[in-house]
Amino acid sequence: MPVCTGLNASPDISAEDQRSVFKIGPDVIRRNHLYFVEILSIIGVSVWFGRYLPLHAGREALVCGQTLIKRKQMSIALYDTRTRRKRDFEPANREEVTMYLCGPTVYSYAHIGNFRPAVVFDTLFRLLRAEYGEQSVVYARNITDVDDRINQAAAEQKVEISVITEKYAAIYREDSAALNILPPSMEPTATGHMDEMIDLVSRLLDAGHAYQSEGHVLFSVSSFEGYGKLSGRALEDMRPGARVEVASYKRAPADFVMWKPSGKDEPSWDSPFGPGRPGWHTECSAMIEAKLGTTIDIHAGGQDLIFPHHENEIAQSMCAHDGVPLARFWLHNGFLDMDSEKMSKSLGNVKLVHDLLKDWQGEVLRYALLTGHYRAPLDWTGELLARSRVTLGRYYGTLRRLGDVAATDEPAPAGFIAALHDDLNTPQAMAKLSTLFKAANGAKTDADKAKFKGQILAAGALIGLFEQDPESWFKQDNNETADASDNAHIDQLVAARFKARQDKNWAEADRLREQLNELKIIVEDKPDGSIWRRG
Repeated sequence: MPVCTGLNASPDISAEDQRSVFKIGPDVIRRNHLYFVEILSIIGVSVWFGRYLPLHAGREALVCGQTLIKRKQMSIALYDTRTRRKRDFEPANREEVTMYLCGPTVYSYAHIGNFRPAVVFDTLFRLLRAEYGEQSVVYARNITDVDDRINQAAAEQKVEISVITEKYAAIYREDSAALNILPPSMEPTATGHMDEMIDLVSRLLDAGHAYQSEGHVLFSVSSFEGYGKLSGRALEDMRPGARVEVASYKRAPADFVMWKPSGKDEPSWDSPFGPGRPGWHTECSAMIEAKLGTTIDIHAGGQDLIFPHHENEIAQSMCAHDGVPLARFWLHNGFLDMDSEKMSKSLGNVKLVHDLLKDWQGEVLRYALLTGHYRAPLDWTGELLARSRVTLGRYYGTLRRLGDVAATDEPAPAGFIAALHDDLNTPQAMAKLSTLFKAANGAKTDADKAKFKGQILAAGALIGLFEQDPESWFKQDNNETADASDNAHIDQLVAARFKARQDKNWAEADRLREQLNELKIIVEDKPDGSIWRRG
């Protein structure tokens, strides 16, 4: 039986993939004169009889002589908070993949911590659309426009709450666009779903899962046996300390408000249980049911929402639907720290995106947010932003040098896709991206340049990068006013100097450096190329 070394692989497999294939042993199953190997996935690497074959996404097969080795398609694996393990993702309906993200409360400007889930799950949205088709993914990100903080801001400014919420919802969308965040499929609001929330509360009252007390409607946590499973908390551990006063209208300390009376001059809605407004947890359950259905594929948010918000959503939704699960996967992103210190208003270290965008391009902020794995804490520092800016400048420099090259229609590299399929491993994807740019910088033929440019743009589309013209990037980054012909001339000088350095032609490199100095161009040399900016 022939042994596949990867060197005789089918010509439609990339050279990178061919080089990555190791020897596979002879014990395969013969079927119709073809041999099939089942590849078992263990920690992102295929292991079979002690031999290794790296897994890549795709349905193609490697053909080696008389042997056909079928590649097992690498599915998207996501870490599910509820089961506390990484699981292969398979939607209930491939024609309608549903995802919900708890969105902003629009009472003021959003800070950079608010935008971590927005960027992370926008990346997942892009990946799902690439996997299942743009029209097959329905992504809802709500807007909370009923909240005590909104009421306070409206009272201070002596305006209706809609003046506050519409202003800051518009700013949030503008800031999102600056970070290349795609608009969600839908953006439901709390004020737009009052009838649905009142109906949900009524059903839970009728079923005995909720009760009325002193103008409030509360959910009885003891009526739901599964309470605490998402967060891993036992109900008996949720009892308050001796010094914590429990509200008089509660039967049990863990019971939570679904509807509450409004104070004087506060917004209020009529309901069968009296005028008032919904509790925060009520809105997401009602909007998910109204917009996406009883059970959705993915529910996402920050780790701070696991308890009590998401725990309470599960309780009220499952009790309203005879125990049917609210979501099949629960995804949560880690916190953002400011210079190794947790971001907190009390510490005065909150960074507003609206302010950050005055000093940094939105793409820099997005890149920085993707440098760490989404489930891990991310230390937000000036150094991180500076590094991200330099890296993007280098990448856009490559794209500017390839400006005259028409990109061919290419998929993103298999290794890059595999990293994203592995629970959105963006740090690993960034490493693959760096390798791709090195290959593009070293490309000699127009065909290779076109291919690598196509792969770069395809990879960028999956993570929300490289969506602007390189000239636009540099004009914003360096406040350039020169026209494209000037920039092209400088690109030629920088590229010629880099080649001279590679050829160890130091005299020519120095001569070109002098020319660049006269033009007041600052050059930064990197192992895979040089980038420049105006002094």
